[in-house]
Amino acid sequence: MNRAARKSVGVLAAAIVVGAAGIAPLTLADTATAESGNYFERISTYPVYQNHPEGVAAETASEISTVSEDGKTLIYSDALSRQVGFLDISDPSNPQGLGTLALHQLGSPEDEPTSVAAYGDFVFVVVNTSESYANPSGRVDVVRIADRSLVRSIELVGQPDSIAISKDGAYAAIAIENERDEDAGDGGLPQAPAGSVQILDLVGAEPDGWNIREVALTSGTPEKPDALPILTEAGIDTPQDPEPEYVTINANNQLAVTLQENNGVVLIDLPSGKITKAFSAGSVDLKDIDIEEDGKLDPTGSLQDVPREPDAIGWIQDRYLATANEGDWKGGSRGFTIFDSHTGKVAWDAGNSFEHLALSQGLFPEKRAGKKGTEPEGLAVETFNGVDYLFVASERGNFVAVYELSDPTSPKYLQSLPTTNGPEGILPIPGRDLLAIASETDEADKGVRSAMTLFKFGATGAQFPTIESDIENLVPFGALSGLSANPAQPHKLFAVSDSAYEPRIYSIDTQKSPALIESSIPVTQDGAPASLDLEGIAARADGGFWAAHEGKEGTENALIRIDEAGAVIDEVSLPEDVVAQLEGQGLEGVSVRGSGEQEEVIFALQREVPGEDFVRIGKYTPASAEFVWYGYQLEPAGEDDSWNGLSEITGLPDGKFAVIERDKRIGEDAQLKAVYQFELPEVASDEVTILDKSLAKDVLPVLEATHCRTQEKLEGLTISGAGDVFVVTDNDAVDDASGETVFANLGSVNEVFGTSEQPTESESPRQSESPQQSETPEGSEQPTPSPVPSSSLEATQSPEVVDSESESPPAGSSQPEPSSTPTDEPAKPESERLADTGVNSLWLIPVGLVMAGLGVAAAMKTSRARRQR
Repeated sequence: MNRAARKSVGVLAAAIVVGAAGIAPLTLADTATAESGNYFERISTYPVYQNHPEGVAAETASEISTVSEDGKTLIYSDALSRQVGFLDISDPSNPQGLGTLALHQLGSPEDEPTSVAAYGDFVFVVVNTSESYANPSGRVDVVRIADRSLVRSIELVGQPDSIAISKDGAYAAIAIENERDEDAGDGGLPQAPAGSVQILDLVGAEPDGWNIREVALTSGTPEKPDALPILTEAGIDTPQDPEPEYVTINANNQLAVTLQENNGVVLIDLPSGKITKAFSAGSVDLKDIDIEEDGKLDPTGSLQDVPREPDAIGWIQDRYLATANEGDWKGGSRGFTIFDSHTGKVAWDAGNSFEHLALSQGLFPEKRAGKKGTEPEGLAVETFNGVDYLFVASERGNFVAVYELSDPTSPKYLQSLPTTNGPEGILPIPGRDLLAIASETDEADKGVRSAMTLFKFGATGAQFPTIESDIENLVPFGALSGLSANPAQPHKLFAVSDSAYEPRIYSIDTQKSPALIESSIPVTQDGAPASLDLEGIAARADGGFWAAHEGKEGTENALIRIDEAGAVIDEVSLPEDVVAQLEGQGLEGVSVRGSGEQEEVIFALQREVPGEDFVRIGKYTPASAEFVWYGYQLEPAGEDDSWNGLSEITGLPDGKFAVIERDKRIGEDAQLKAVYQFELPEVASDEVTILDKSLAKDVLPVLEATHCRTQEKLEGLTISGAGDVFVVTDNDAVDDASGETVFANLGSVNEVFGTSEQPTESESPRQSESPQQSETPEGSEQPTPSPVPSSSLEATQSPEVVDSESESPPAGSSQPEPSSTPTDEPAKPESERLADTGVNSLWLIPVGLVMAGLGVAAAMKTSRARRQR
């Protein structure tokens, strides 16, 4: 879903304004970068339970990963199931499980892998064998990758955490953390024994000849460690208990290790084993951040003198050090920092910009606001195509932010890469233009599965986000649960958030790419934030809105009338004899047609009323306060614990209505995410009239097009005044969900819903057939399945293929649902769309001979980008 290079200018948010005074602002990668194919594009997501012997029932995780010398075998640590996993990534778009190596085969079933690192024919498996916090122990197992045989075990002096191998292959360094017991005393430091660093001298080709030595970070005895003067003088928090966390080695064989709980960094010369420098990571003052878990996205808080407490660390050009400041027991600055290793001074700091990035892309974990916010933990630095890039993972926001490092003291934000829950291990594979991200959170009962996600370098535009707000005019958002056209502006929409937050109504500009959330207003009741679970919204021709409130109990379901300022002015309860038995899953969508005395509110429940085999769709006439009911037959849900339900309803220009019907399934199990249409009978009946429905659009291929774990909650659907059909997913407020919001343009109303007679029989978009084989309404053209917000590309096309300026003309109606079908131009054949973007304009080459150098360079870039896809 890449945007064309000619449309990439302005795709990214404006420069991030850093709240902390005196900190350099974050700048953006310039146009030249955007045009050279230097973006990363997600090409696969592999849930690692598929590689576990117990399959879907397994509790499994991918935490830290490494790759074989040929770049084709990915190896990851799995602390949850105490094993190491192997994946074949020869075809990175289709990883294949190669099985696991359980640690009981190497030592004991209680052994826990903490890290892995490939080295030639071998992989180092770092193992925690500690019986207790007071008696830490560990080892490094050297395993031959080809047959997974144990070649050698090397005992360590304590409990290990991370490992790094030098670029020349001469050394491996292991952080011996000897982590503290958080339940001992106040859970703080010091707690003996103290940690250290161990260096493995990789002398000779065979492991038998390798030697190990220790670099002590304290003096005294293990039971009573004393602080080293160099750490004390550096201002390390509790130098007698350093607790080293993460190690990295530069090309000069200088090791940098973070002391996370101690808020410091130590530098060690590997050949001599001497400590050459130590410095404190310091603290920051933060403002304009969200610091309260209160159900509001409210970046107006501030924190003073927050210790950075760095976790992961990486060298930049052998001089500078970047740290991900996750925090631990005293701090966490919610961003990352670049230090000058020569001086130990800050060269650049993210301030509040990392958190603002999450807020602007719907990825802020509000339930962590009172703790460490986005919690940046993982970090990596690598060179792709001659350019240095920095990757910083948000453990709680479920994304990795990418920065260009042409100037290490002025990183330029490039893009965000959405992941599954808990990204930690970041593995660049530059030899294959790949990036692997290991996400560790695995909660099968919530549909959250640990996964390895692979990204390909060389795309010409950012795949994500598909909807955002401007960082300079920040409008935090999330949990978008309903969409509506804006009657006054054909390219604008309204959206509403559900009870994950205090309810707000958002204004969206669909002509921007990504779609831009321009503003929002709170929904209030008696002057205070309304306590409502708004699942649908519809703009009224007479001004203001109708909204659908889903009650926790059936009788609490209500239609809510809201004025233009967001104030609730009327509540209409649904008839008690219909909804009293509902325990939840009530009102889910609302639409409105007509005005004045002719106004009608059409709404949908999500699930069947107990005792009925259909879902109710209702019509309410405000002038008469009358309700009329219709029955909608859901597709069969299958034999598992899943269910199907409705998520939205919207009116069509021809007077018909469309609904989203979806299943409860997520990820690779998803089967039904679709739009159906039907017509309401002209004559009302005292009985519930069963409707005839027809499939309009299988949206599952759209959700799968960017290779994520398919989102569960396809929630919003509307037709803009310009005649485009939009859908959006509810990201569940980044709570037990990946948090990725998919906002997609399905095509024109004519393309999606057609104008000829529709089949009357029920059609399921996916049974056993593939997404591309699902049926389409007779006589209608099925648009290529892909999320295409504004000028986004179809996933099946090359990065250059897009005609983002082609739009349907406005409908010429002030109604949210225009009364007549917009006169859209016929969709252009692919050959013409290619010509529009210049991809097929090879006939221009002779003209360009006067600029031969530039033309050849551009052609090489285009060819390279295609090959990488």
